[in-house]
Amino acid sequence: MAMICKDGGKNNMQQGHMENGKYVRYTPEQVEALERLYHECPKPSSIRRQQFIRDCPILSNIEPKQIKVWFQNRRCREKQRKEASRLQAVNRKLTAMNKLLMEENDRLQKQVSHLVYENSYFRQHTPKTTLPTEDTSCESVVTIGQHHVTPQQHPPRDASPAGLLSIAEETLTEFLSKATGTAVEWVQMPGMKPGPDSIGIIAISHGCIGVAARACGLVGLEPTRVAEILKDRPSWFRDCRAVDVVNVLPTTNGGTIELLYMQLYAPTTLAPARDFWLLRYTSVLEDGSLVICERSLKNTQNGPSMPPVQHFVRAELLPSGYLIRPCEGGGSIIHIVDHLDLEPWSVPEVLRPLYESSTVLAQKTTMAALRQLRQIAQEVSQTNVSNCGRRPAALRALSQRLSRGFNEALNGFTDEGWSVLGNDGMDDVTILVNSSPDKLMGLNLPFSNGFPAVTNAVLCAKASMLLQNVPPAILLRFLREHRSEWADNGIDAYSAAAIKVGPCSLPGSRVGGFGGQVILPLAHTIEHEEFLEVVKLESIAYSPEEAMMPRDIFLLQLCSGMDENAVGTCAELIFAPIDASFADDAPLLPSGFRIIPLDTGKVGEIRPGCSSSPNRTLDLASALEIGQAGNKGSNDSSASPGCVRSVMTIAFEFAFESHMQEHVASMARQYVRSIISSVQRVALALSPSNLGSLAGLRSPLGTPEAQTLARWIFQSYRVYLGVELLKSNNEAGGDSILKSLWHHSDAMMCCSLKALPVFTFANQAGLDMLETTLVALQDISLEKIFDDQGRKTLCTEFPQIMQQGFACLQGGICVSSMGRPISYERAVAWKVLNEEENAHCICFMFVNWSFV
Repeated sequence: MAMICKDGGKNNMQQGHMENGKYVRYTPEQVEALERLYHECPKPSSIRRQQFIRDCPILSNIEPKQIKVWFQNRRCREKQRKEASRLQAVNRKLTAMNKLLMEENDRLQKQVSHLVYENSYFRQHTPKTTLPTEDTSCESVVTIGQHHVTPQQHPPRDASPAGLLSIAEETLTEFLSKATGTAVEWVQMPGMKPGPDSIGIIAISHGCIGVAARACGLVGLEPTRVAEILKDRPSWFRDCRAVDVVNVLPTTNGGTIELLYMQLYAPTTLAPARDFWLLRYTSVLEDGSLVICERSLKNTQNGPSMPPVQHFVRAELLPSGYLIRPCEGGGSIIHIVDHLDLEPWSVPEVLRPLYESSTVLAQKTTMAALRQLRQIAQEVSQTNVSNCGRRPAALRALSQRLSRGFNEALNGFTDEGWSVLGNDGMDDVTILVNSSPDKLMGLNLPFSNGFPAVTNAVLCAKASMLLQNVPPAILLRFLREHRSEWADNGIDAYSAAAIKVGPCSLPGSRVGGFGGQVILPLAHTIEHEEFLEVVKLESIAYSPEEAMMPRDIFLLQLCSGMDENAVGTCAELIFAPIDASFADDAPLLPSGFRIIPLDTGKVGEIRPGCSSSPNRTLDLASALEIGQAGNKGSNDSSASPGCVRSVMTIAFEFAFESHMQEHVASMARQYVRSIISSVQRVALALSPSNLGSLAGLRSPLGTPEAQTLARWIFQSYRVYLGVELLKSNNEAGGDSILKSLWHHSDAMMCCSLKALPVFTFANQAGLDMLETTLVALQDISLEKIFDDQGRKTLCTEFPQIMQQGFACLQGGICVSSMGRPISYERAVAWKVLNEEENAHCICFMFVNWSFV
């Protein structure tokens, strides 16, 4: 029987309490009634508790104070139960992770022992003479662990059911040796730290043929569910176009052999897509583990085969797959191995790092599989609805549609209805047109602007270019935050892409650019590496009639790869116009940017020795040839391995009426070329090494006006504060003063004297603090960088600055253009006077600033 004390002691964690040597006990009926009331209202007010007593006669002999204590104790027990359940789940996870780490440690110990034995063997049997040069190229040797053996030409394999089973068992053995043994020398993935909350233990290959990646992790799904998700490769692997099951053969041991044909999208416009002819073997091991292993079928006879397909290069999948083991207490422990030979000879030499990097494979494929499993596991455990009224699975499907639509436009396969239009004498922008019914299905819908859409064709303008010395994550963040820097070009791209194309909208340019953008978050993945959001473009006017009442346009946007510390991460910004209904099956015409790093070093790290111009931006589509040996003429752009290099691919889609094809094609070319020009300018401004040396920087730096402004800043500081900003100021020339200002350790920035002051100039530290560039600096107003307290202080001190010429501000918090809080020790503001001693601007100096 439950008990409670008469005095209602709040700290008592039991159902009863002693008072004056007596116990007051609840009857079973009273406990049942209280439990029922608790489920209705776990935390009742005093009025509600009195109502309980009135409504339940069985509680009439219990004082309200006793009922209050009962509810307090009941809430404590519920909290303890939830905490105990959480701790049990954490304990199970830690136990499984510990088991996984112990297995990984055992594997590494075996690998170390193997390497020590090999080292000792070679020391004993190597003569003390000069070793002959060994050819270790991919064409002459195959690397297995640390042994180099000459490849052998295997006779044709029998593709009958018995022969396929033999290949399947061989594939299983080789896959398990890679997943748990030392068949491949694995090294830890740069930047990945295993732990209970990490994505898993990630490793990449070293010294083996092709590229390989390996992952071990925990997921909160049963093995059969894990296998079902992983087999559906197009649902989680964004580069996978299709997987067709050609044949299914059951085996005598209860397994399944499948013959598959798989196609992968090309990530850029500069290389052909890849396809695979595969065998997939699914079986259960003696310990209950579920195994799915795959390999390419080559040189087989007496069975089905897949001949070469136009526009695809046949690549090879070496024994790979998934080992899925049930975990105690629920969930699964999974081992993933991806091992491919992507035929890098078929791409330009400058792109070969993309096809020869195990790090890129790990990011795009291996880790993508683990992330999909973890994402679905979270959705299963938390069946909630997002703030936009959609379930996570629906938002995930929208992200998949955006990415897939962008890949379709980028590749432009003929079997999907795409055809290439003739160019205008320049090969920098490729134009594709699609008028197939499948592409146009669902596009004839009225949008929120009230105009019916009449479209019967879709046009895609795409281009690729090489960027150097600008980290992809930083460039992508700028493109996302400062859309007006590349989109406001007087071209009616948004109306075309929004399926409102007609004589009234397309021929002319916009009446005015959009007033700004508001980013509304929808969803993000579990590790925040990908964001789905709605972008509202404010005050759009496409005609003189609309200029009086401008409207807003909405874009569904997918953004990924904004972590500049992630190695080998592809950065993407993909968006598509949507109407007010925002239906799950709404037609989408995705456009956007993809930036792929080509260097295997740490992204964002500018290494010394980069002699190429940082604004080196090439039209690779016309400058490179694809051949058996690649392009030898691209050495000039790849001769500086210390630089951060990346390839950017741009694709924009437009829906239109077929009779306006020539005009739309001309508009699309102009629009994409203007975007390329804008990206080049932004990349130049964002280049760290470019900002480090004043030579080659765009106006105002390096110009006489900038030198004059620097001199005014130093002179005015001396006039108003009575000290020199720099000790060597008097002896320095104009160029030296500008360099001193640019490299000053404190953030200095000048703002105009308008009613709404905006920034007009900043030194390197100021640009770093505001997280912007000289290109976009003028878009930032003074009041936007201060918090409420800072704005109040500024309003108080601003008259003093204008009257006395200077003011010292106490330390506080301000905000960068990316929304990051910044703390500073103190700030100094002074009036900058020109030659006539008139106020030219106000200069702010933030001392000892740092991101919070």
